[in-house]
Amino acid sequence: MGWILIILAALSEIIGVVGLRFYSQHKTLRNLMLYIGGFGVSFALLYASFNYLQLSIAYVVWVGIGTVGAVLVNIIFFGESKNLSRIISIIAIIIGVAGLKAVS
Repeated sequence: MGWILIILAALSEIIGVVGLRFYSQHKTLRNLMLYIGGFGVSFALLYASFNYLQLSIAYVVWVGIGTVGAVLVNIIFFGESKNLSRIISIIAIIIGVAGLKAVS
């Protein structure tokens, strides 16, 4: 159950990041709610995951998935740079999170 909560929390964080991007461009109530709602749900789900997982593992996985997801969404949908350094950095984050999970 804890892993499901972390995945949902990370997906909500990505929604919050998209909302933040939209809100920074167009200050509408819809974009504000997407931004605040995404991050709010994300924090609530992260907090709930602490009942099942160690805080250190849950937090790192949440940050890793959220970071990689936000970068990929911005590359795919918003035309951000996809240079080799960014791709290598994304791979390093994935390896780090997977390695931490493997040893826990």
